[in-house]
Amino acid sequence: MAHILGALLKQVVCRLGQIPEEIDAAFYKAKGQIGGRCLRVPTIRKMLLNSIKLLQRTFICIDALDELRVEHRAELLEVLRDVVQESQTARIFLTGRPYIWGEVNMYFSRSLETMSITPTQEDIKRFLRMKLNRDPHPDAMDEHLRADIMRCIPETISQMYAAVVSRGRLCVGPFADAIA
Repeated sequence: MAHILGALLKQVVCRLGQIPEEIDAAFYKAKGQIGGRCLRVPTIRKMLLNSIKLLQRTFICIDALDELRVEHRAELLEVLRDVVQESQTARIFLTGRPYIWGEVNMYFSRSLETMSITPTQEDIKRFLRMKLNRDPHPDAMDEHLRADIMRCIPETISQMYAAVVSRGRLCVGPFADAIA
């Protein structure tokens, strides 16, 4: 979890133009300890929230939220909830499979509305062809396996859902309205 929040913090700090003293001091102190340890999640979380408040507008996009381990997903959603509660200008855009939206709704006090995002069969096939053409071990697959992949996967692809969290409420629909 520290890596995810650290990546978000790094992106926010890059937008600030200079590193806030609080962040500089925390990293310097951590580096100076024996073995140079990483910052802990509560410290990164606090710095992230403080840094976001310094920006006029912040957009945080998290794709494939469903692929994050359950315990990390809960912690990330808690941080994102705090971000939108503490910053009037922060917007959160999330995507993931339908089974996680009940969980997402628990962290954001409004009812959950979602937008289904379904790729076309041709989009899926184009993506599969690109991945199969870049296979580092092309000899491991024969034409029958390739044909099965190209037939079976597009037939079983599931839907994805997207949501935007804005000013503490979960909004879905025309995203231009939700993030304005």
